[in-house]
Amino acid sequence: MQVLDTVAGIATSTGLEIRQHNAITTARYEMTACEMDIVFYLLSLLKKEDRVGTFYRVKVLDLQHLTGRQWNYQQFLEATSALRSREYVIEDNKRILQVGLLASAEYIKGEGVIELEISEKIRPYLIDLKRNFTSFRLQAAFSLSSKYAKRIYQIASQWKDKSETRTFTLHDLKVMLALKDPKGVEPEQYTKVSMFQKYVLDVAVTQINQNTDLHIGYELVKKGRSFESIRFQIKQQEPQQLPLPFEQPLDDSRLQMARQRLAELDIRDVRLVEQILGEARMVDELFAFCYKLKTGKVKAASNPGGLFLTVVGLRKPLTAPEKKGMV
Repeated sequence: MQVLDTVAGIATSTGLEIRQHNAITTARYEMTACEMDIVFYLLSLLKKEDRVGTFYRVKVLDLQHLTGRQWNYQQFLEATSALRSREYVIEDNKRILQVGLLASAEYIKGEGVIELEISEKIRPYLIDLKRNFTSFRLQAAFSLSSKYAKRIYQIASQWKDKSETRTFTLHDLKVMLALKDPKGVEPEQYTKVSMFQKYVLDVAVTQINQNTDLHIGYELVKKGRSFESIRFQIKQQEPQQLPLPFEQPLDDSRLQMARQRLAELDIRDVRLVEQILGEARMVDELFAFCYKLKTGKVKAASNPGGLFLTVVGLRKPLTAPEKKGMV
């Protein structure tokens, strides 16, 4: 049995790219944002020369450090359990393949590690990179919180060397995003185009443009009086975020990510930065604080950096004017 560890798997070049067969990119499947992050990380570990039966080790702490999100035992188990039951539906002119991604997922108690095994039927679609593939940056995939943004980013990346995607019918796009059951058994979501724009398209466009190497827009195309199709315009741009440091040891990568988080909080005093980075407890609290800030569990309208310094005991409680900036 061959086992690949995540540390070895990510120790490649800066700006690691996932390469994914276009049949997978356009396949119909339903996943949560958390499940997709696990899949993205798993895809980054795959190599063409991997043997049948290879197991891939994914660590909770690795994902936490790289994504800035908090993970726990129960979330991991629920996500991998769901991934075991999810299926890709890959269709061409000759056949329809229904296949699961994972053959098995085994949690190693006390280590915070899941060993994942790929289903052999889907392996060729994941590792055959000869011609027909999509590439997208792992960091960008992690940075998108909306599951629809993650999927649309994958689709747009397939066309990133052109100025726009092909034209998709709204029916086909909704099927790809698991918002519509092609058999009509399950109810369609966001049946009004205005709701589809507000909760899916506009959220995806905003997140992709702010966090990735692509800048996209979209055009809805009418047939008669009703919107029937959509196409996305695509430009490549320099991502604003620092590339994930995959060429470094994991501990160094974690510190670089922590430096970036401190810069985002506008904590730039050299003495404070080095003091925080020098204590593992404070680094853990930094990632936890940023996660809570991003998800709205902590709210600070004007001075989130000051609030973090207070939380870790490096600053006295906020003054009255500072508290006014908090909600």
